[in-house]
Amino acid sequence: MHVHILGICGTFMGGLALIARSAGHRVTGCDTGVYPPMSTQLREQGIDLVEGFEAGQIGLGADLYIIGNVVSRGNPLMEAILDRGLPYISGPQWLAEHILPGQHVLAVAGTHGKTTTSALLAWIFEHAGQPANFLIGGVAPDLQVSARYQAQSSHFVIEADEYDTAFFDKRSKFVHYRPRTVILNNLEFDHADIFPDLAAIETQFHHLVRTIPASGRIIRPAASDALDRVLGRGCWTPVDTFGPGGLWQAHTDPDDDRRCRILHDGQAQGWLDWSMAGLHNQSNALAAVAAAHHAGIPVPAALAALHAFQGVRRRLELRGTAQGVAVYDDFAHHPSAIATTIDGLRRRIGPGPRILAVLEPRSNTMKLGAMAARLPESLAQATRVYCYGEAAGKQALGWDAAQVLSPLGDRLAWTGHDLSGLIEILCRDARAGDHVLIMSNGGFGGIHLKLLDALARRMPGAASDQPPH
Repeated sequence: MHVHILGICGTFMGGLALIARSAGHRVTGCDTGVYPPMSTQLREQGIDLVEGFEAGQIGLGADLYIIGNVVSRGNPLMEAILDRGLPYISGPQWLAEHILPGQHVLAVAGTHGKTTTSALLAWIFEHAGQPANFLIGGVAPDLQVSARYQAQSSHFVIEADEYDTAFFDKRSKFVHYRPRTVILNNLEFDHADIFPDLAAIETQFHHLVRTIPASGRIIRPAASDALDRVLGRGCWTPVDTFGPGGLWQAHTDPDDDRRCRILHDGQAQGWLDWSMAGLHNQSNALAAVAAAHHAGIPVPAALAALHAFQGVRRRLELRGTAQGVAVYDDFAHHPSAIATTIDGLRRRIGPGPRILAVLEPRSNTMKLGAMAARLPESLAQATRVYCYGEAAGKQALGWDAAQVLSPLGDRLAWTGHDLSGLIEILCRDARAGDHVLIMSNGGFGGIHLKLLDALARRMPGAASDQPPH
C-alpha cells in the first residue's frame, strides 16, 4: 500500500512513517519546514518528502492519506482529498488498525514525563534482550531512533498523548491504542487551546481507562487528586501505585540522590544506581520498572538497564561548554516541568553554582497565559531569569512577561523578543562556573549553538566544547 502522510515532519507522524515503512508500505509525505534532522532520518529510510501542502500531490496516486493534527480545513491538499472523496485516516487510528493488533501495548500517559518514561521502558526491553517496538516523542541515544517496528516483536511501547487526534476526530490520541499496561504518570491542566479546564482532560483520561482490559494493569502515583477523580468514575483493571505510600517505592540514598533502593510491596528489589538526577526522574524510573514487571521483565534486569541508560535528548541535555559556562537544552514548557527541571539541575550541580534560566513560553497553553501566574514560583530556584517571546506572529505572548515575572525581583534579568539581544546579555552576565538552562518546546532559533559560539568569542582564540550529536 502507498500511504501519503500529511504533516510528516512532526515527531509522532515522522515516527509513524518509519513504522509504516518497516511494515512494508511505500511511504511518502509532506509538510512545511522539511529540514534536518527529521528530513534526513526519513529520507535515509527511503521516504520521499514534499515541501508544502499543494493540492497537486494527489497526483502521487496514494492509496491512503494519513492526516496529522497540524492539518485543518482550508489546507489545499486536504480540500482536494475531501473534494475527490479519497480515503483518509488519522495517524493514531491507522496505527491502531494496522500495527497494534496482537501487540501487548504499554502506553505512557500523563502531563509530564511521557517521553522520558517511554524511553526508559523501551530501553528496559532492549537491554533485557527482548526488543520492543516503540513510538516515542523524542530520541534516546541508547535507542538511536524515535520509532521502530519489527513484526516479530510482541510488545509495543507508545507515548500516549492526550492531545486531540485530528481535525475530524477530537478524541485524545491515546483512546485509539487499546493498551494492556498503562502508566498514568501525573495529571495537571495543560493544552489550554483545546481543553477548557482540568475536568475536560480528566474525562479523556477516563475514556482511556475504559479501554484497558481486566487482565491489564494501571500504574499510577499513590498521591494524585486528579487521578483519584479519574479512577473514581469507574475502573475495571487492577491498579499498582508508586511513590510515597505506594506499592512501588524508592528510598533515596541520603548521600547520593542518584542512588535509591527499590521496594515492591515492602520487599527490597535492589538498587537503582544511575546517571539521571532529580526526584521526577526517579519517579519516572519507578513507573517504568513497574510497567516492565507487569510485562514480564524481572526487576533486577530493569535496574541493570536503567544503570546503563544515557538519557533522552532535550531533557537536561548538555549542549556544550564555553569559557567555563555550561549550556543545557530542555523541553520543559509547563510550570511544573520547569520547576522539576531546575530542581534536577540544582541537585546535579549542588548548591553553589549559579543557574541562569532562559525560558521561551512557546506552547499554546503558555502563549495564552493560562499558566503565567505560576511561572514565578516555578522559577524560584533559578539565580537569574530571562524570558523570550516573539513580538508578533505565532509565538507572540498574550501577556506581559515583565509584569508576570516581576515577583522575581532582581533575579529577573531580561524580557524581550530580540534573540540577538538575549544572547548578548547572556554573554555579558554569564561567568565561568555558571549553568545556562534553556527551556522551550521548540527550536528557539538555534540559541544553544549561537550562545556557545558567542561565549567562545569573548576571548580571542577560545573555542566552545560541544559534545557530538
